[in-house]
Amino acid sequence: MEQTAETVVIPCGGSTMLGRFYPASGDPRASVVLNSATGVPQRYYRHFAQWAAQQGLNVLTYDYRDFGESLTQRQKDSPLTMADWMLEDQSAALRALTELTPTGPIWVLGHSLGGLGVPFQDYDPRVSRITTIGSGFAHHWDHPWSYRPLVIAFWFLIGPLATTLMGYLPGKALGFGATLPAGVYWQWRRWCTSRDFYASDIGTALPHPNYKRALPQLRICVAKDDVVVPPDGVRRYAESLRDYGADFVTFDPAVYGLRALRHIELFGPGNDAVWADLLALSEISDDSCEAVPA
Repeated sequence: MEQTAETVVIPCGGSTMLGRFYPASGDPRASVVLNSATGVPQRYYRHFAQWAAQQGLNVLTYDYRDFGESLTQRQKDSPLTMADWMLEDQSAALRALTELTPTGPIWVLGHSLGGLGVPFQDYDPRVSRITTIGSGFAHHWDHPWSYRPLVIAFWFLIGPLATTLMGYLPGKALGFGATLPAGVYWQWRRWCTSRDFYASDIGTALPHPNYKRALPQLRICVAKDDVVVPPDGVRRYAESLRDYGADFVTFDPAVYGLRALRHIELFGPGNDAVWADLLALSEISDDSCEAVPA
């Protein structure tokens, strides 16, 4: 049975984001805020959200400001950056979930960009689990050779030329996925073409992380066949969070009888068994995924 979602308006930075709240079937075991990947609209996660609700989880999805259903102005007029989405928008969504669900544990699930803010976020005391999937320090030389021509075109050829000319990234028209504000694209480009990823923005666009604070259970996950943010880049991110006690987890599609999981496709329909292990809802065996301390 398909779970009906409620529309939620989330205040953020003088503007708003549009979200969808999927109430749990029966008594909720926890509430989940899903921070999406760059350029992935919240509607893509509806299959996962409906499945999770049937497992007894409240789920909140949303689109970042000036993107998807949260677009309120021309993207060429947007002043927003990747850091704004990672800090302000994700924090606003978490606050909204605490208001929608006044009691019970909260789980944070971050996909790609959605999981990169861990060192910088101040989490509500109710947050008991943080899980990221496909979040990592991806450098353009990390990608396999088969994927690298697309990456080079995106970061060094068509991507910057089109963004300069148009005042925003016309990703859909170029066959590069979604259309994005220029500030998001340029900061994303700088991070993914720098060996120190976002380190050069710490102290300016990003606050100084506090690695001494306590965090709840933290799992940094990746699909074994992810070419967008390859496992080596995710492992580097996990290692940067080792003081938080992060576990590094890999998922092998072959173990689930699947041909692929990849980066975006993992949240497509038919991946229920992977989702159960991602959220640790089922017994995770050594065969289904590999978890090691970061």
